[in-house]
Amino acid sequence: MALALSVTPTSSSSCVLSRNPTPNFKTTHLNLASPRRIHATNALHRSFQCLQSSSQHLNASPFSISAVTSSSSSQTTELVLQRLVKEFKSLTEPIDRLKWVLRYASLLPPMPDSSRTESNRVMGCTARVWLDAELGQDGKMRFWADSDSDVSKGMCSCLIQLLDSATPEEVIELKTEDLLELNVGLLGGERSRVNTWHNVLVSMQKKTRRLVAEKEGKAPTFEPFPSLLLTSDGIEAKGSFAEAQAKYLFPEESRVQELVKVLKEKKIGVSAHFYMDPEVQGVLTAAQKHWPHIYISDSLIMADAAVKMAKAGCQYITVLGVDFMSENVRAILDQAGFGEVGVYRMSNETIGCSLADAASAPAYLNYLEAASLSPPSLHVVYINTSLETKAFAHELVPTITCTSSNVVQTILQAFAQMPELNVWYGPDSYMGANIVKLFQQMTLMTDEEIANIHPKHNLDSIKSLLPRLHYFQEGTCIVHHLFGHEVVERIKYMYCDAFLTAHLEVPGEMFSLAMEAKKRDMGVVGSTQNILDFIKKKVQEAVDRDVDDHLQFVLGTESGMVTSIVAVIRSLLGSSANSKVKVEVVFPVSSDSMSKASSPEGPTSIRVGDVVLPVVPGVAGGEGCSIHGGCASCPYMKMNSLNSLLKVCQNLPDVENVIGGFKAERFKRQTPQGKLIADVGCEPILHMRHFQANKELPKKLLDHVLSREGKR
Repeated sequence: MALALSVTPTSSSSCVLSRNPTPNFKTTHLNLASPRRIHATNALHRSFQCLQSSSQHLNASPFSISAVTSSSSSQTTELVLQRLVKEFKSLTEPIDRLKWVLRYASLLPPMPDSSRTESNRVMGCTARVWLDAELGQDGKMRFWADSDSDVSKGMCSCLIQLLDSATPEEVIELKTEDLLELNVGLLGGERSRVNTWHNVLVSMQKKTRRLVAEKEGKAPTFEPFPSLLLTSDGIEAKGSFAEAQAKYLFPEESRVQELVKVLKEKKIGVSAHFYMDPEVQGVLTAAQKHWPHIYISDSLIMADAAVKMAKAGCQYITVLGVDFMSENVRAILDQAGFGEVGVYRMSNETIGCSLADAASAPAYLNYLEAASLSPPSLHVVYINTSLETKAFAHELVPTITCTSSNVVQTILQAFAQMPELNVWYGPDSYMGANIVKLFQQMTLMTDEEIANIHPKHNLDSIKSLLPRLHYFQEGTCIVHHLFGHEVVERIKYMYCDAFLTAHLEVPGEMFSLAMEAKKRDMGVVGSTQNILDFIKKKVQEAVDRDVDDHLQFVLGTESGMVTSIVAVIRSLLGSSANSKVKVEVVFPVSSDSMSKASSPEGPTSIRVGDVVLPVVPGVAGGEGCSIHGGCASCPYMKMNSLNSLLKVCQNLPDVENVIGGFKAERFKRQTPQGKLIADVGCEPILHMRHFQANKELPKKLLDHVLSREGKR
């Protein structure tokens, strides 16, 4: 038996209940053979009575709301969506749209208590929302939803109207963009409410994929990624890699005090990158409470931190990172007048970087030579390059340095100040491709939306700059390269409803996935600091709501970030004595990270330079990372060990030249034009700092670009 009811507003303000064998809108299909549906039918009758009595207080609408439809309805999902859009667009006042959403809320059948579980929670919604689903014998999807907010409940009701009794294909093919017009005027366009449409849809699609795979016996054999689960009571590690990370979050106090003692005695500052080994970061984070001159940051802040520490009286700066970072620190200290402050690396061997190596290759020189033949040209070079590369590049093409946090604004500002410019970005190919894709997406925005990103741009200017934006196509980071197809497919299947974070250096598939999540405020794409700020914001919002919640963050960057992330999360959860929030940090693992061991047992450690590093089992050996990369673990960064830091500190001042190979010396070599590499290589960095401070490119750089055009 199938029952169809519709509520049709008449010309007066009252509502009339009517039976309608061919209702206008598809909604919840009631299969009276199902106990859950019988429960829903009784409650639905009560909700109609409630709606009839309350509707006299609402303005009439020319549309009817159909509560139930037969599964034999010929209406497609597309037609139902068109009618829903038509309903909301017909209501010109925001308050009327809100009332219309509340009408839909009253039609939503109650959800069985057994379905209001944590596993059915929809992540990313301001209110608590639950969603359950089943795949019927007829091959159609059935959905139940509920929320502690009537507005969210109304949105769920609209989606169930749309997708209940739809085929799995119809559910999966619906895009979040298809729902945009349903947002018209609702609550003044409040972003958190808008995201409810999208987040519930993504959860519907996730459940649909799983149910279809289970029915067909084709469920992927994906195991969950390793993760850390944080609560106000402590930390739970899931998986061997997560256990290895958690092991160092609470370092031995004796190790902390050993480091603090030598730092204080010898006035040593520490400038460390986020990607440090977890053991080092654990000790440094604990030591910060006793010695203020310890900074853990992204590459942009490291040199600034060094200058601050020098001003505060530090006589030495130890740099925990790759070589271009210590070069930058040395160069900026010299520019700031602190040439007497010693700068030390953590190895007497090269601490390399695959991106820096790519920019030193002949292919990159050819790329720059092509740029020099196309004036007016500006070279925007990623900070992850050597000082020598920056110097040689700057003599070929006027150059400004950028980071992952300011590259988009740098390029947009350059085109704003010089509209006919050619921009050549390098050396990270993935970041270059992602920047182009980002600008292509901007061509789908309105002028107002584009102006919110950069006030001097509009649709025409974005379309105009795209043909003149070039990027190097032969440089990748060995860490972010591993966030490829395999990882993306696993995230789509298991974590599509989680918060997704991605560094700008990740491959295009991962970038697109995170950008899609970003549209519904469920993701971030940017620098390490951007990722940290996003996680902090979301956890703070959950703590402020003071309800039980489970936030899940997929960490799409180097795993060394986890120490800083955990510190921030623990601080936020600890600020609320009775916090009910659980936060899970997920480490995506590629099978490419599997250790290539010569024996069945595999190695327990590996030597990199004079540092012996533990090898955490690869995926095939029980998930996790190895020194070969994977799970975003950089082998170069792991050369910065705690033992190396202690060795450097204990030998300062280096009277007997015991650690001479660890010192970051000032470049004394010259460029092809006979200038010091240290001086020329610093100019692109100083141009970036001018842009950071003044929000415009310096006149000196503009003049340099235009002078090259004059020589054409």
